[in-house]
Amino acid sequence: MTDPVQARIAGLVGNNDVVLFMKGTPLFPQCGFSSTAVQILERLAVGYESVDVLSDPEVRAGIKTFSDWPTVPQLYIKGEFVGGSDIMMEMYSSGELDAMLDELGVARED
Repeated sequence: MTDPVQARIAGLVGNNDVVLFMKGTPLFPQCGFSSTAVQILERLAVGYESVDVLSDPEVRAGIKTFSDWPTVPQLYIKGEFVGGSDIMMEMYSSGELDAMLDELGVARED
């Protein structure tokens, strides 16, 4: 039997080009790392689905198992786990994150 929380996370990751599991919301991040992740995605003008792990303890625990990554935020692009805010910052600074979005055909907002 499939774990319903893992199935829900898999659905979110599989049905959205870009998903950010974070503490809080894009308008009101609840930690500095989540705020950094939101700022990076906004600078890249990419639309994304956000999931507030603070409002759902099952998802908060489940996302760590899903990715085998111990912290939040977590970014997924086209179903692939990218990393947390530190990795996002490194990739953004080097241009790698921008290039990855282009290579994977992720639409940008105007």
